[in-house]
Amino acid sequence: MNDFGRLFQPVKIGSMEVKNRFVMAPMVTNYCESDGTVTDRLKAYHKARAEGGVGLIILEATYVHPCGKGFSNQLGIYRDDLIPGLKSLVDELHPYGTKIAVQLYHSGRQSYTTVTGTPLIAPSPIACPVCREMPMEMTKDDIGRMIEAFGEGARRAKIAGFDAVEIHGAHGYLVNQFLSSYSNKRGDEYGGSLENRARFPLQVLKRVRDEVGRDFPILYRLSSVEFVPGGLTIEDTKAFAAMLVENGIDAIHVSGGVYQSAAMIIQPAAVAQGIYVENASAIKDAIKGKVPVIAVGRIKEPAMAEEIIAGGKADMIAMGRPFLADETFVSKLMAGKSQEIRKCIACNQGCIDRLFMDQDITCLCNPLVGKESQYDLAEKADKKKKVLIIGGGPAGLESGRVAALRGHEVILYEKSLKPGGLLNTVILVPYKEEFKDLADFFISQVQKLGISIYLGREVDEAIIDEIQPDVVILATGSRPVIPDIPGIESSNIFTAEKILNGSSFGHNVAVIGGGASGCGVAEFMSDRGSKVTVCEMMDDVATDMGVLDKALLMERLKEKGVEILTQTPVREIQTDRLVVDKKGRHEVLGNFDTFVLAAGYESDKRLEKLLENKKIPFYKIGDCAEVRKMIEAIHEGFLCAYEL
Repeated sequence: MNDFGRLFQPVKIGSMEVKNRFVMAPMVTNYCESDGTVTDRLKAYHKARAEGGVGLIILEATYVHPCGKGFSNQLGIYRDDLIPGLKSLVDELHPYGTKIAVQLYHSGRQSYTTVTGTPLIAPSPIACPVCREMPMEMTKDDIGRMIEAFGEGARRAKIAGFDAVEIHGAHGYLVNQFLSSYSNKRGDEYGGSLENRARFPLQVLKRVRDEVGRDFPILYRLSSVEFVPGGLTIEDTKAFAAMLVENGIDAIHVSGGVYQSAAMIIQPAAVAQGIYVENASAIKDAIKGKVPVIAVGRIKEPAMAEEIIAGGKADMIAMGRPFLADETFVSKLMAGKSQEIRKCIACNQGCIDRLFMDQDITCLCNPLVGKESQYDLAEKADKKKKVLIIGGGPAGLESGRVAALRGHEVILYEKSLKPGGLLNTVILVPYKEEFKDLADFFISQVQKLGISIYLGREVDEAIIDEIQPDVVILATGSRPVIPDIPGIESSNIFTAEKILNGSSFGHNVAVIGGGASGCGVAEFMSDRGSKVTVCEMMDDVATDMGVLDKALLMERLKEKGVEILTQTPVREIQTDRLVVDKKGRHEVLGNFDTFVLAAGYESDKRLEKLLENKKIPFYKIGDCAEVRKMIEAIHEGFLCAYEL
């Protein structure tokens, strides 16, 4: 029996009863055809989440008109011939008792003409600061056509068998653009006062209602606060929420942010969990609880979700990325196995970082995302093998987990006294603590699966001869690069890894290297009172980070007084000075008591020759194959083990 009973109580949205309080939040996948047609891949992805027990799935932002398309392979609902594909998706999910809604959307100015194929349109001719393309100001005829497009999208949704629709009135897209004085500078009846700015959203709602009828649920997603000058505040959206209720909305889904404040839409780990819970509660109070309110925004812990429902702050809990990390989140919780949930770590590497590059989404934690129909971990391998895995970092642990699930005998060696590899260092970096959730998942799984694990032992020829493996997976990772700089052997020089793991450092520190590692250790030392200078030879820092994480990190480093010098290669390290070429000028920077090396990593290939000589089949995964991000290491570990 589980301890989260309130989360499994049914709830009604209008005439629709949802079996539990869990909502899978809409997330663009880029899994569709270029014309917005449903694919088998999209169906398999959603089927896994429906099978996993989610009460309500809201499909991704689905464009109601081609001029409102935001991504190359986004779901569409703008033509009648898209209905059969949408119906096949709904029919695939309904047998699991999950309700299915589709989110009706138009990008407005937050897109690109290369995606839409037509000029962008918006309430006012103001470019989105992120997309930077000037939209055309919508005429009254344009407004009428787009209201009609939302209505037609709703008509198609009902024909396709959806249980509900959600109007996307959040995140700076077209409907939101009309509501906000940040993006709406019109002088007619659609601009100015809140009542005027609300006119377009309410007309969209009315048109949708006319198409679907009184008994068909309509949800509305709004940005409760926009985090931009002149943007919506919670007072604005409380008043607007009351208007929505007066005009017949059936539920309100409370989010926040626009593209200029995108880190508040898809929050990195540096943003507090449950960021919009209090806003959801305020809106629930403002509408006097007349319709259900859905809370969203970094809700990943079952205890937090239960507390929100128990405290009456919201009626339902929407999660997006947690259902990427573990499609069985709900069923595990229901079975009393909350400790086995693979939790989202808000790294954004597989989801929004890829989507911002207009690629299909995946998940660092879960390589099965988007590949649900390709791999079946319940299916055993054709031939059982003895598999030796050398290295217990994320790549090695994932390969061990998958190999064991596939029925192989797995033996894992890790040279340190603790499994996890670089994960154990990453969690020491500010705002990376949640990577521990992933480490804990991996370790608990390999233990549960009965893998033989040997810690504190480096693999040598004798161990290989003793084990006589059928195949070896090399997951030995990487080592810090020690650059060839005069003075590099001084006693006051440390790698970033050593600093994070407890080496003492002084009050005036120079960090050599401005990638994610260098900037992370700079913040770590700054938080402990040091004055930190970062020297980076390239013309920008943290180029190996996602845009949202980087934006927040740069703000924090600036606030903490960390000095960042770009185009500044280090030529020599002296006792307390650095000789650099600062943007082409020879300079000496002085008075440092500690130097920290963060010049990247190089693959550890020490065992390759031995295995080649012994003619033992082996595979390289993760950093020992090529130094990249953790997502590549974990995904390679999965694929290599699956295909053994």
